Amino acid sequence: MIEIKQLNFDDSDFWTQLEAVLAWEAVSDAAIGDTVKTILSDVKTKGDEAVLEYSRRFDRLTVQTMAELEIPLSRAQAALESIPENQRQALQAAADRVRIYHEHQKQDSWTYTEADGTVLGQQVTAIQRAGLYVPGGKAAYPSSVLMNAIPAKVAGVDELIMVVPTPDGEVNDLVLAAAAIAGVDRIFAIGGAQAVAALAYGTETVPQVDKIVGPGNIYVATAKGMVFGTVGIDMIAGPSEILVICDGNTDPEWIAMDLFSQAEHDEDAQSILISPDADFLQQVREAIARLLPTMERQDIISASLRGRGALIHVKDMDEAVEVANFIAPEHLELSVEDPMAMSKKIRHAGAIFMGRYTAEALGDYCAGPNHVLPTSRTARFSSPLGVYDFQKRSSLIQVSQQGAQTLGQIASVLARGESLTAHARSAEYRLKD
Repeated sequence: MIEIKQLNFDDSDFWTQLEAVLAWEAVSDAAIGDTVKTILSDVKTKGDEAVLEYSRRFDRLTVQTMAELEIPLSRAQAALESIPENQRQALQAAADRVRIYHEHQKQDSWTYTEADGTVLGQQVTAIQRAGLYVPGGKAAYPSSVLMNAIPAKVAGVDELIMVVPTPDGEVNDLVLAAAAIAGVDRIFAIGGAQAVAALAYGTETVPQVDKIVGPGNIYVATAKGMVFGTVGIDMIAGPSEILVICDGNTDPEWIAMDLFSQAEHDEDAQSILISPDADFLQQVREAIARLLPTMERQDIISASLRGRGALIHVKDMDEAVEVANFIAPEHLELSVEDPMAMSKKIRHAGAIFMGRYTAEALGDYCAGPNHVLPTSRTARFSSPLGVYDFQKRSSLIQVSQQGAQTLGQIASVLARGESLTAHARSAEYRLKD
């Protein structure tokens, strides 16, 4: 039987045990930080020359010019046409669903007029240029291309620049096909911290962007953290997470496989099951042992479940909700009889998958909502990636002559109270008396 921790809500040290299970430290260390700082500085000062040098060093590319690192859009279109028909149809179906969902997120500008004619409101505009980092090489994440690029396009971003590493010149056709479907504008075969630097600072060839989105390794994540402020970023994501709340009436093999679906990402991924049914927890434990030998990523899943997995026994669903809100998981499955009612009690979760037939994996690929979600308990204060991440808001203020009399007096009193005389006199100049 696999060694997966079991916690009981009634234990006096339950919350301490739970915090220990949830604890995760990023593996970024001083050495990685120093390396990334050097790369960022080199690209900022040397531009294309540094990008080429790092591409030769890290991706083992024999390139002499930046033109060799730009992948033509015609190449992406050719990839779309060359992949198997079932993959092309699946990509297109997923893209359509993601686009339809995100169309609902678009925010419009608005104004209202006060009685004295003063107009107040908000103007919503899209980010001008965004950068999308996509893992490359043997890793193929076309779903990440769709999830990051489509909301940007729906928001109205003028230009979307995609960077993707191609170690040893290995280009993934599925990723390029997804870029073609999503409407990416330019593609560069650049990866690592040097790609983040090129997007953040701009080079002679790579345009500077306003925001960088997309997942990457620890060097990419560290670089994104360091360039934040020069450009916007989506988030710095931790390992994948799934929390399942089940009443004991779902097939235990379904639940076991749902736990596997996140555990197979990497050894640091986290899979947790909460149930008031102790017998069911045991059935899932047995299903895990039975199914694990059938998995291609058996070693990774086993290490993940052993290191960070947990089965949690609670008295009832109220306790389950309390624990779930504390964990604030990236993915939350409510495998219960009335998931909609339970969902209204959930305060913190990246995405909520409701009902016995809603496998989290459907959300990863094609349900429609974004799969870029807050991890490591950050769902307490942040949200999934969406159209709103590629839009920004400007306040609109048009004060009428009559309104200036009322507001001017208020501003004058408050400004003089703060000893900001120029503020006060600026408002007072517009007063009639």
